[in-house]
This record gives sequence, C-alpha cells and structure tokens, in this order.
Amino acid sequence: MLKQLINDFSLSAAFAGIITFIIGISVSAVLVIEGAQRLGATPAQISSWFFALGISIGLIGALLSWKYKYPVSTAWSTPGIALIIASSQHYSLAEAIGAFIVCGILVAITGFSGIFQKIMSKIPLSLSCAMLAGILLKFGLNLFIHLPDQWFFTLGTLSSYFILKRYVPRYSIVIMVCIAFILSTIFCDVSIPNLSIELTTPLWISPTFSLQSIIGLAIPLFIVNISSQFLPGIGMIKSYGYQPNTNQIVGWIGVTQTCFAPFGAFSVCLAAISAAVSLDHQVHPDPKKRYVAGICCGICYILMGIFATYLTHLLINLPQLFIITVAGIALLGTISHNISVAFEDSDSRDASLFTFLLSASGIQILGIGSAFWGLVFGIIIYKFLRLK
Repeated sequence: MLKQLINDFSLSAAFAGIITFIIGISVSAVLVIEGAQRLGATPAQISSWFFALGISIGLIGALLSWKYKYPVSTAWSTPGIALIIASSQHYSLAEAIGAFIVCGILVAITGFSGIFQKIMSKIPLSLSCAMLAGILLKFGLNLFIHLPDQWFFTLGTLSSYFILKRYVPRYSIVIMVCIAFILSTIFCDVSIPNLSIELTTPLWISPTFSLQSIIGLAIPLFIVNISSQFLPGIGMIKSYGYQPNTNQIVGWIGVTQTCFAPFGAFSVCLAAISAAVSLDHQVHPDPKKRYVAGICCGICYILMGIFATYLTHLLINLPQLFIITVAGIALLGTISHNISVAFEDSDSRDASLFTFLLSASGIQILGIGSAFWGLVFGIIIYKFLRLK
C-alpha cells in the first residue's frame, strides 16, 4: 500500500491537503484557547488540548483516507468550541472532559449502529440551526464592541475580509487572518515567543461525570457536531461522486474522540466546508488519487500536535482584540447560514425564533445550559403548533 501511495502522490494533492489544514485551524485555534482558558485550563493543559486534537484528527483522517481511497478530511468543530465557550461558566474542566467523552461515545454508537441519520431526522433542521445561530450570536456582536476605540483595526480587518471574499473567496479567511495579525502588530501589543523545538507533553485530565454536564454540554455538543459537521461532511463527499462508508467513518471518528478526550480532544469530526479543497477536481484529475490530499492534511495535524507547545504560546500572546475580531469575522458565514435555514420555513418560524432567543440568552436552568433548553422548548412548540 505504501508503494501505491508513492505512485499516487502529487504536489497538487499535497498542497490541497495543506490548505485544508490551514483553513481548518487558522481562526478556530484562537477559540480553542479561549474555551480552554474559560474552563480553567493551564497553559500546559492547553498545549495538551492541541496535542490531543492534532494527533487524533490527523491520525483518523489519514487512516480513513488511506483505507477508503478518497479524501476523508477531519477537523475539530468550530461551532462545538463556540458552544463550550458559551457554556463554560456552568462547568468545571473535569466536568467538561467528562462531557467530551460522553459525546464521543454517542457519536460512536450512532455511527456503528447506523442510526445517526434517523436521530437527526427527528430534530427539525430549522431548530438545530436556530440553536446554533443563538449560540454563535454573541461572537458576531462582539465583533463591534471595540469599534469606538479601535475603529481602524476593526474596519481595516473587516474591509480586507470583504474585498478578499469578493475576489478570492476560497482563501479569504486565511489571508484575512494574516492581514489582521499584521494590523495587530501596528495597533496592539503583540509578543511573539522565541521559536524553540519543544515536543508537547500530553496531560491526562481526570473526567468527572455529572448529569448537568451530560445533559447541558455533552448532548448539545453531540447534536451540534452531528448537524454542523458530520451531515454536511458526508454530503460534501457524496457531492463529488464518492459513496462514503458512512457508518464506519462516523463510528471510528467517535471512538477516536472518546480515546483522546481525557487529554483535551473536545471534538473530532468530519470537516465540512474546508473538505471541498481536498475533494475538488483541481486536486487530481483522477478521483481515485485524491485521497493523498486527505493523508497530507492528516500529517499536518499530527505535526501541529507534536509541536503544539509553541502554537499555544503564540496564541496565548495574541491580543484579545485580535481574537475577538478574527473569530467574529470567521463565524459570520456560519451565523448567516444558520439564521437563513432557521427562518426559511414559515411553518416553524415561531419555534425557531423561540429556540434562537433562548439559546442566545445564556441562562442556566437546573444547572443545564441554554442551548439544551432552547432546543427542547423549541421542539415542544414546534410539535404543539403542528397538532391537528
């Protein structure tokens, strides 16, 4: 098989894998830092998070691409870490780790059993999108909180994003992050750590399992990951003419998250939007040789995990203004998409609005976060209004 890989290797496929990796981490890496910090993680534990994410995502993506001979691009879930940030004040780090394990188990069960699509069919798409839009709303609003005192940086970054989106949409996020970093060195205090070759040490974080964290974090995280990552990820693979081994892919990804969750792997998922880079015809004219891109993307994640300590030091030293602005811009497309889907069906609009507002409220009831309650009450209203 190694000989076949060497024969099928191409620079275009390798480059596609690298770009898929860069798009996957370019913005949401700063959200991982914020989520881990809000849960009380130390810098060493944050490095362990990146180690666990890099190794788990890279290993399973590369192995599945090798086994099935089509690109299986994997990533962590940006909406998932947004949910964790929104819920972080309600749970300890140990409880969050327990929730990550439970989420991985749920993904594995629904994958291997073949029922994950049946479960998602029971939850109206409009309501799951409304929940996700509500969770992400504050990230969009935070984009403008520093506008009065840092208007040049904010407007400069926003302007660059929309110009890039107009002319080079595929790479707009990646280039925007670079421009934002340059602007932050001019208008903010940026401390860049010295480059050092230091291998990352994984740290075991003992999990705590509580009913509140399972209901309020694990189940919403499971729903967000399935709806925003796995379903569109499978759909993306199908759209390029492949017949994905859905049950095995979802199941083994769930197993991988479960194994690496105690070290900080909060989600291991199929890549959605960025996966198109590795699946496109530009990767290789022969669809049977595009799997090389998935392997190269996985290798990039593994290298990121090995040298995660430097990445952590770099991200921790970035200005808060940079993180808030870049995160807000990066999530604009996700917010608008989910709002659009949530309210496009007039029959479910009232239920979607209730789900959206309750999920965005950030309240906690019985120790359980607003995302769960928004979805539960939204489904109740949805069903009630459809009674005949």
